[in-house]
This record gives sequence, structure tokens and C-alpha cells, in this order.
Amino acid sequence: MTQARGRDRDDAGRARSARPRDGLGRPLPYGEPGVPRQPEGIVRSPERTVTEAQALLDSGRPFHAHEVFEDAWKTGPEEERPLWRALAQLAVGLTHAARGNPTGGVRLLRRGADEIARWTGPAYGMDLPGVTGWARALADEVALDERPVDPARRAPRLR
Repeated sequence: MTQARGRDRDDAGRARSARPRDGLGRPLPYGEPGVPRQPEGIVRSPERTVTEAQALLDSGRPFHAHEVFEDAWKTGPEEERPLWRALAQLAVGLTHAARGNPTGGVRLLRRGADEIARWTGPAYGMDLPGVTGWARALADEVALDERPVDPARRAPRLR
């Protein structure tokens, strides 16, 4: 990481914060210990994507799971991008719900659920109706009770 014009940059010169982050992806002050970030741009098989994202969700790190789904969205076949984008939205929705942002959590959980419900392509072993039901139920709960949720306890079962 380098700094140019006051902004952190990655080795390719793209803006990317070098600040450490906590388990929910919130920036911490420079010099604080943080949770290791997910590397960007990793090309994974769909099955590996699901396995890695599930492990991150299970450990209470939905922000990091979102980054794994985002890699699939950005590096996978064009026709599969809606699936991976929707799963990334669900992970970010859980992140917002865990951070205590009910509005963002509800919005992203519902948006992702709607996209997955429309998906007619391959499921890669995922229980997409179950994931959709999980997202809608969590969105309804967060809308009624705005307290932060425990992301590990409320993680979806993708398979």
C-alpha cells in the first residue's frame, strides 16, 4: 500500500484503505490490530466460493463473506453475476444488522432475497429457497427489533 494525494492506494494504484478493520469490516485507527482482510480478485470455483463464504459467515464475519461473493460476482461468468451479487447483498445486509444499522440491513436482506428468488440458474448445492426464507425472516425481525444481531448466531446455512 502507498499513499497518493492523501489516499491509500494498492500496488496497482487503486484507492484502497490500508486502515485495519474489525470483524464486521468497520475501519479501525491506523496501528490498531485488526482482522486480516480478504484478498481481492481471487478466482474460485463456485463450490469453493460457497465453502469459504460459509466458513466466514459461521465465524461471524459476514463483511468478509461479502468480499468472497464479490470476487465471484466480478470474476465469474456474466450470466452468473446476479446470483453472486445477491449473495453479497445478503452478507452485507447481515453486516449492517450486526452493526446496528437496521435500515441498511433490512433493505439489503430484502433486495438480495428478491434477486435470489428470481434466480433460475445453477444453485451449486445451495439451498436457495432456504436462504431466501432466512433473509426475509431476518429482515422482518430486524425491522421490528432494531438491536444489533449476533452475526455468527444468525448466519445462514447456504447448503
